[in-house]
Amino acid sequence: MTGPPPVLAVGAAVIDEWYAVSNLPEPDGGTFASEVTTAFGGVGANVCVALDRLGRDVGLVSRVGDDEYGERAREYLADTGVDASRVSVGDDPSTRSVILSDPDGERAIVTAGESFRRLRLDDADREALAAAETVFLTGYTPDAVSRAVLDTVESAADPPALVFDLSGSVKELVGRGTEPETVRRLLHAADLFVADDVAAAAYFGGPDAAVERVAAAQRARGGSEPSLTGDGWPRAVLTHGADGMTAVAGGEGTEFDAFDVDVIDATGAGDSFTAGLIDRWIAGGDGGGSRRERAGVADGVRFAAAVAAINCTSRFAQPGLPTRGEVEAFLAERGF
Repeated sequence: MTGPPPVLAVGAAVIDEWYAVSNLPEPDGGTFASEVTTAFGGVGANVCVALDRLGRDVGLVSRVGDDEYGERAREYLADTGVDASRVSVGDDPSTRSVILSDPDGERAIVTAGESFRRLRLDDADREALAAAETVFLTGYTPDAVSRAVLDTVESAADPPALVFDLSGSVKELVGRGTEPETVRRLLHAADLFVADDVAAAAYFGGPDAAVERVAAAQRARGGSEPSLTGDGWPRAVLTHGADGMTAVAGGEGTEFDAFDVDVIDATGAGDSFTAGLIDRWIAGGDGGGSRRERAGVADGVRFAAAVAAINCTSRFAQPGLPTRGEVEAFLAERGF
């Protein structure tokens, strides 16, 4: 490609070692794995592949190790439509995850490997990010990189829309992810801010406090010209798993229900939901439309919730990611 794709994500591309367990063990407890297999994952890669399935031109900025895991990750990306030209290779162990998934689709995740934690942006990466229309950033991104992305976006002549997913608890991110002070900057700078209940509890103190803090940040930003057009910007979503989600737009919060499906595996549900929001709220149009043709709050949440619900009906983070037509059919069956 002669230039960066319209959407660039900064995040990990990993091989997940997946264990189908009888139960998620309590402290000092145990479990039995009836099946052990591997699949492709990582927040950055999950969001990219989800957007690719929806017909978006998307690229990934990441780093893998020069080992079997890194080679497999690069081979997998090569079989998708994701631009992986900005995935570098280092000599440290590839970041990878062990996922325990119980019969109800709930899971626990253990991550190891240094490759993504040692990602740093070079001048070409910064130029590509500044030239993109949308930049996605996850809380698992090393703090130095998160700050560099934020500085690059804020100093761009035509700043891209910025999407930030807090992703994990503050304790979990210490030493390997985005630090609280940088999260605060991103909360005030992002056009779309996403956090689940675990992240909300750790960073804001709980879901209610999260809504108040996010709404206050949006109202504080309202004195300047909004970076995006439409009803209520900037926007944020706090996700509550099967209990739905809270959309906060223009300083006001609204509750939405999740779709009821037979969950096989919830791995990657949050990432696919975020990809759906990026598709409808940030990129606009139907895969090739103008960035100014963005969906309203309710339509965007429903579309994203449908993407996540469909993905939960298949095992692993990515095999069940739907096409745009599949999402539209899912919504039509439910009267939308």
